[in-house]
Amino acid sequence: MYNKTIWQDHVVDQNGQVIQQGTPLSAKNLNNIENGIFEDREAFFVLTQQMMQHKRLLADQEGEVQTINLTNSLSYPFNNSLATVSLSKTRNTLNYRVFVEVQSVTGGFLGNIVIKDKALNGFKIGYDGSATAVTLKIWVIGGMYQ
Repeated sequence: MYNKTIWQDHVVDQNGQVIQQGTPLSAKNLNNIENGIFEDREAFFVLTQQMMQHKRLLADQEGEVQTINLTNSLSYPFNNSLATVSLSKTRNTLNYRVFVEVQSVTGGFLGNIVIKDKALNGFKIGYDGSATAVTLKIWVIGGMYQ
């Protein structure tokens, strides 16, 4: 921990009498300055690293919302509703999350929502029920962490 030095000027009168004894310019005092600079530098690097980590975590929360219309022209138990969803921002990792809200279901039952084949720029989504049409609202969050 840096110990602040209060520096005093060495002051003498015109006869050479010392009015105020100055702080000695010594290895001890100069090394105190060096240690303070070193500690500040190390603290700066730690804080910079923490700031970058927070920046990455915030970027990872950046998301997007889309509405997807899926159709199925096959009879149950067959289904051809799988569609490709393109992401507006290419992700850096596949570690993104897809949240789904069903907006409407027509012509049968929904079954399960299927998300597969994740890529950095998109994924496939579908359902496995007998419905002929389904509208989904999706939220994609994450994947921007580097």
